[in-house]
Amino acid sequence: MNYHSQQAEKLQVKVFADRQTLGIQAGDEAAAHLRQLLASQQRVRIIFAAAPSQNEFLARLRQAPDIDWSRVTAFHMDEYIGLPENAEQLFSHYLHQQLFRHVNPGEVHLIPSAGEPVEICQRYAALLTQAPIDMVCLGVGENGHLAFNDPPVADFQDPELMKPVALDAVCRQQQVNDGCFASLSSVPTHALTLTIPALLSAQRLFCMVPGKNKHQAVTAMLNQPLSTSCPATILRSHTGCTLYTDRDAFQERSDV
Repeated sequence: MNYHSQQAEKLQVKVFADRQTLGIQAGDEAAAHLRQLLASQQRVRIIFAAAPSQNEFLARLRQAPDIDWSRVTAFHMDEYIGLPENAEQLFSHYLHQQLFRHVNPGEVHLIPSAGEPVEICQRYAALLTQAPIDMVCLGVGENGHLAFNDPPVADFQDPELMKPVALDAVCRQQQVNDGCFASLSSVPTHALTLTIPALLSAQRLFCMVPGKNKHQAVTAMLNQPLSTSCPATILRSHTGCTLYTDRDAFQERSDV
């Protein structure tokens, strides 16, 4: 499959013609890595992002052959606070529809949307620390966020693995831009998120960032100094991360 490849410090960057070919290649490479892990260890622990940017990737991954999903433990990286349990916008609902109901992982740990936030974070962090995280499949927000670590709350040395956060205006507007909510007023103002150290703890990160709405974020993450003003810049310091992007998001102005 044709793509342009380059390095941004330690980050491998692969630029595809469109989001469909991006999703196919990223899905195939993630599936190949998952097979390798399953060949050498009993269980594989994966954290998944939930966003429309992941649609093509997850569609390809769920079709991948020769994967024993019964030996996979799945987590997700963030969740809104306060939505009804049956809300379609819940990230747990998205991942069930896009992946989990198709492949039936052996264990799925969902983040509750209701309950005492600090207690939920403590319980989920305890699950995360039971064994190393092997893979993270993530995206980047329009404001450069990783999970819901928006610039005002992102911390590259965060002492917590998971925390409650207030969502910034750009992040909330993105949910409207993505078609997940009809209006800004309907987007929750708070969420639970895995922190940046929790995401970077995995040995292998697959980062899928397609679309023209992500051009500013991709440009910033590849060119700006490492800073929480664009949290995604930290991916340039990870030795096992690949960015899969497309021409709409990358464009040639994102020289690295």
